[in-house]
Amino acid sequence: MPFNLPRVTKALLIANLVAYLLQWVVGEQAYAFLELWPYVPDAPEQWFMPWQLLTYGFLHDPGNIAHIAFNMLALVMFGAPLEYTWGPRRYLTYYLTAVAGAGLCQLLVTSWMAASTGDVGSTVGASGGVFGLLLAYGMLFPNQRVMLLIPPIPMRARTLVILYGLFELMLGFTGLQPGVAHFAHLGGMLFGWLLIRYWRGQPPFGGPRSKPRPPHIRIVR
Repeated sequence: MPFNLPRVTKALLIANLVAYLLQWVVGEQAYAFLELWPYVPDAPEQWFMPWQLLTYGFLHDPGNIAHIAFNMLALVMFGAPLEYTWGPRRYLTYYLTAVAGAGLCQLLVTSWMAASTGDVGSTVGASGGVFGLLLAYGMLFPNQRVMLLIPPIPMRARTLVILYGLFELMLGFTGLQPGVAHFAHLGGMLFGWLLIRYWRGQPPFGGPRSKPRPPHIRIVR
């Protein structure tokens, strides 16, 4: 139940649900400045603003309730164990890094598409942060069994992460599922992976941390 969730996961869940309800009330024109827009230097009106790299992650498509439903389910499923493991501060840092990293990757892709084809559209959704949580869950609990919804097949968390990553990579480059921010999903996983490697002191941020030596005991007679 949401009331038994750790505090940051609960706060993120509530923030996304409240934002979703407000989107229904105020209409898209009122919150368009919070969506993630491509950067188009030659456009007569520039829609992209830096804060959108975070704010887009708290908005969802009001016409697609499955969009927010699956994201919030994954937030609870993977986020709560991570917050219990890391603590609220590190967990929030990780989640927001994944959201911003996903937004940055999506910004690069959509800006290139806008410059190439003139197609300008916005991006919303917590999926980038959620895919970052999925990646972290697979790294911290690689052998934990998880159950897919469709199809209902149990598998190890590490296997799920690999399959989802390959699937998103394939969809992103083939364009078989247009209208979905596949590169944002991959960006959330990439920046999440980099942050965990940074915390662990592993490449590309340095070699593996050596185990601390036991204290030398000097006997004074």
